[in-house]
Amino acid sequence: MNNWFLYLIRCRNGRLYTGITTDVERRFEEHESGDKKGSKYLRGKAPLELVMKKRVGDRSMALKIEAKVKKLSKIEKELLVDGKIKIREIKKKLNSAVSNKTEGN
Repeated sequence: MNNWFLYLIRCRNGRLYTGITTDVERRFEEHESGDKKGSKYLRGKAPLELVMKKRVGDRSMALKIEAKVKKLSKIEKELLVDGKIKIREIKKKLNSAVSNKTEGN
């Protein structure tokens, strides 16, 4: 299934939370409600604001992109939210890293 999304949520303190899901609206509601299904990290950090959602492909690619985005600096994440860094650039780096690994074997 190619309907996985990467999303970023801004907390009251300005920090950006990164996640993946197939249903961003449902997942955001789970985070906002503060129930067990929402992220423990986001509890008590309301108001929350969904600042970005991008379709990223299948689950495997979504997990790889999420890991890459979580390693970005705050400034780089803000550039991603502003559209100055594109998801396709991150995908391209991931794909080139994979092809470099296979060529090295």
